[in-house]
Amino acid sequence: MPRYFVEVSYKGTAYSGFQVQKNANSIQSEIEKALHIYFKQQFSLTGASRTDTGVHALQNYFHFDTLEPLQKKKIKATTDISVQQTLDKTGLLYSLNSILPRDIVIKSIFQVDPNHHCRFDAVLRGYKYFIYADKNPFLEDRAFYYPYRLDVSKLQQAAQLILKYKDFSAFSKRNTQVKDFICRIKTSEWVEENNTLIYHVEANRFLRGMVKGLVGTMLRVGTGKITIEDFEEIIRNKDCTKADFSVPAHGLFLIKVCFNEQVAAEKN
Repeated sequence: MPRYFVEVSYKGTAYSGFQVQKNANSIQSEIEKALHIYFKQQFSLTGASRTDTGVHALQNYFHFDTLEPLQKKKIKATTDISVQQTLDKTGLLYSLNSILPRDIVIKSIFQVDPNHHCRFDAVLRGYKYFIYADKNPFLEDRAFYYPYRLDVSKLQQAAQLILKYKDFSAFSKRNTQVKDFICRIKTSEWVEENNTLIYHVEANRFLRGMVKGLVGTMLRVGTGKITIEDFEEIIRNKDCTKADFSVPAHGLFLIKVCFNEQVAAEKN
């Protein structure tokens, strides 16, 4: 049975998360609806990396199976072969994106081996959380307005401390259905770009609410409410009631999902 990966990008403000939910609009439901309208068949999507309500994504993936290979709709014939190839390549995406809401875009669709899975074959996920201190209406729904003095050196110390640990029970919200809380963090750092302060983190996986918990708790370090030693103790004690998950979702972006070499080769 043919399997396809769908690469997507979206602004999550108007959605109750990535996956289909009862009585709530989601990224998945909108894309399934667009595929159904275009191909006149039902699709059931599987997501690569779940994002919560209000979280944005520069890159995320779904996959789906079909009984038959997808057939692009016919386009008007032309004698110009180069034009024909260009139209054939872009026509599907153009049509689907015309159906989708303006805050969701499909960036690519490509066939993969039926054994590939967009969640289990993902080897790395990257997030950025954006903070700004000076009032800016153009960042209002895409970054956290935090007009308080921060000690960036302490933030950086906390970020580097995270690299020492693998068990992030303290930064996982309760009632999450996972077998363990082990995450292998590859990158953890604070950077300053274009008048914003950004927390950049990459790992093989993330727990529910983990990035918001890390950011919120590190901000307490940066404002002097807790010490670096307190922060490390929170990690060691594995108690999520001591972490701070209160930062808003609209500052968080899933920036990339990376796959093993075989899947990456099929995309290209």
